[in-house]
Amino acid sequence: MSNKNLLIGTIILLMTFSGCRGKGETESVEEKARLLHSRILAIDTHCDTAMLMLRPGWNVAERHEPGKRESGKIDLPRMREGGLDAEFFAAFVGQGPRTPEGYASARERADKLIEAIHRMTRENEDLIGLALEPDDAYRLKKEGKLAAYIGLENGYPIGMDIPMIEHLYDQGVRYITLCHTSDNDICDSSTDRREPEDNGLSDFGREVVEECNRLGIMVDISHVSDKSFYDVLEVSRAPVIASHSSARAVCDNPRNLSDDMLRALQANGGVIQICFLAAYVKQFPVDPERERAIKELEAKYGNPRAIEDPALREKVMAEFMEINRNHPQPRPTVVDLVDHIDHVKKVIGVDYVGIGTDFDGGGGITGCDDVSEMRHVTEELIRRGYSDSEIEKIWSGNFMRVFRKVRQLAGEK
Repeated sequence: MSNKNLLIGTIILLMTFSGCRGKGETESVEEKARLLHSRILAIDTHCDTAMLMLRPGWNVAERHEPGKRESGKIDLPRMREGGLDAEFFAAFVGQGPRTPEGYASARERADKLIEAIHRMTRENEDLIGLALEPDDAYRLKKEGKLAAYIGLENGYPIGMDIPMIEHLYDQGVRYITLCHTSDNDICDSSTDRREPEDNGLSDFGREVVEECNRLGIMVDISHVSDKSFYDVLEVSRAPVIASHSSARAVCDNPRNLSDDMLRALQANGGVIQICFLAAYVKQFPVDPERERAIKELEAKYGNPRAIEDPALREKVMAEFMEINRNHPQPRPTVVDLVDHIDHVKKVIGVDYVGIGTDFDGGGGITGCDDVSEMRHVTEELIRRGYSDSEIEKIWSGNFMRVFRKVRQLAGEK
């Protein structure tokens, strides 16, 4: 064989092995992620799927085809597909009037959503169990079942009634997100600057935090203003959580935590659960026409997530989808999401970060648009060299450490 032919043959052989090796590596990463999820507990600390459970005919135990608006992002079969073992189903209540009538309406809405979560576990007890303590999720996984925890998103249903917190606890609520997109009686929101001054945590809010500490309810600082965040850390005897927030240094959004806030969270012993909502993951150039259309929609109907009438909600969502068709928005990817985990690890270490998707509340990215694709996050972590123990911390270990500490400190003075 001539030297030329030998060289050509060698190049072809190397290209063949290179192509096979690349394919083998991809399969290896996928298989490693699948095996890892079979061994570890994977928990998502925030979704709004309870709202879908109130829709006539929508069954959480049935598989819904991904990508369709009416399917939502989470159901029990797709949790299995994605390797997710436990979920915090949030009872979300949009902010309304701070009046006795407003509080009563908010409490009624919260009770309906919490009951929907209980009903899910009663009607599907062979598939999923209600979890109240950290160890419950591990026990249920061993039994071959999924775990459902309950959170309350927005402290608005508490009104000005501290005993209401114990009522929520008795219903199974294990974290309370102090506010949502608007200021309330507890604290100021990160996205409500109708009053330029950030007043932080109110005196009543301090009582709420203290009562949560007493009962063993985790205090969730996602959505709170910067001053509210620091005020909560000053008051709380227990570590806190950000159930669905991301890193402000990676994506400059007031809903995200700055590096100084991350360091304060570390000192508190808390945890930040990275959110999948696109606006919190990556900034793209603003489309003025899209922004104008969305503002007009919100001016017309108010906060779409706070609409309780099913027919009106469908109408609003149809109009929003039309805006998306006319003004499509670029979407961040799993790579962009894991950049946030990398950043938190760099600033305060891998022991203070986890996953809180906000599925069915706006969360969803390219590569992990619903719960069936959750393992893709693990695959990206593997590609970046995260160890099995680090990945386990991210998926559950860090959050459960905080959960256990909150429960341990309950009742202590």
